[in-house]
Amino acid sequence: MTTQRIFALGTSFSTRSTTISKASLAMTLTLLMQGVGLLAVAQAQEVVKIGHVGPLTGAIAHLGKDNENGARLAIEELNAKGVVIGGNKVRFELLTEDDASEPKQATTVAQKLMDAKVKGVIGHLNSGTTIPASKIYNDEGVPQISPSATNPKYTRQGFNTTFRVVADDVHLGLMLGQYAVKNLKSRSIAVIDDRTAYGQGVADEFAKAVVAAGAVVVAREFTSDKSTDFSPILTSIKAKKPDVVFFGGMDAVGGPMLKQMKSLGLVAKFMGGDGICTSELSKLAGDALADSQVYCAEAGGVDASQKKDLDDFATRYQKRFNTDVKLYAPYVYDSINLMVAAMVKAGSSEPAKYLPFLAQTTGYKGVTGIISFDAKGDIKNGALTLYTYKGGKRDVIEVVH
Repeated sequence: MTTQRIFALGTSFSTRSTTISKASLAMTLTLLMQGVGLLAVAQAQEVVKIGHVGPLTGAIAHLGKDNENGARLAIEELNAKGVVIGGNKVRFELLTEDDASEPKQATTVAQKLMDAKVKGVIGHLNSGTTIPASKIYNDEGVPQISPSATNPKYTRQGFNTTFRVVADDVHLGLMLGQYAVKNLKSRSIAVIDDRTAYGQGVADEFAKAVVAAGAVVVAREFTSDKSTDFSPILTSIKAKKPDVVFFGGMDAVGGPMLKQMKSLGLVAKFMGGDGICTSELSKLAGDALADSQVYCAEAGGVDASQKKDLDDFATRYQKRFNTDVKLYAPYVYDSINLMVAAMVKAGSSEPAKYLPFLAQTTGYKGVTGIISFDAKGDIKNGALTLYTYKGGKRDVIEVVH
């Protein structure tokens, strides 16, 4: 309602009824003007949509939900703070989608987010879904930060919209391979992967590192990310008496595989990347998870000086969702806050305007440590945390940069 219309309305009131006092008319006009002011404030508040994608159904839905929770916590805290971008107070809206760890579904939901005009995307969880979806986001010029995809190809496609906040498989496989040979004194090693972009990628890098360190890969087998029976490949591996069995894949397969190793009498250390390195592994493996039998590495981690921030996040997470962090939630949380920080610096939530600021991220202090991006969008000096399991719980061995 314009000021002219308000005053016209006031004139109408005064001519129709002589019983309306000047004081009443003044109060009416004041209330109307306040209403116009409130409407203007409401119209000025910008809604910024941020997308999140992960597997919310399927075998690793527990990890996808963990990621979604990390995103939701970040959005809720940002809205509570009242972020201002370009002089306007904004409200963030989370649009979350399920890719079920399926590449085809990943591209479908990626396009759905583009149609919804999200300003940025956090995800996907798996390399096999992150990589195909990344082309859709790049074609639209929308920034994408993966909190967990480790296949090197993701940031090596020539896209300027791809970023990740964890170390890649080259670093992960190298560290695990060296540890297997130098620290565990392994000389014969069997390698299994689930044929996904992540599983095969990390297994290949591990195998390279093992050979370079002077050990022998005595078996190279594969399964699928949906398999439940591993008896044929484990029986074949048992005959070769390996010191270590490495599995490139996720905990939903790794846990049952440990059970079948025990039932077959296959005695060996069990190793894997961050896909098996979860709090759920002990539940999935049951009594097959012996102390100091499993060694795994998480693509991330903090030194003692940064541990308080991560612990504080875990406390807030537990209070909000009544469950403990599974694995990647802190990286999702950092990814959203990092993206919003770039928007604030740019003074705009428009992808074309804040993307350059995101790419120039240097020294951002997150709950998962200090984040800086290189020219490809990879995190610089990404940490790796090596774990074993004792009493059914993860136990940190060391953090490596």
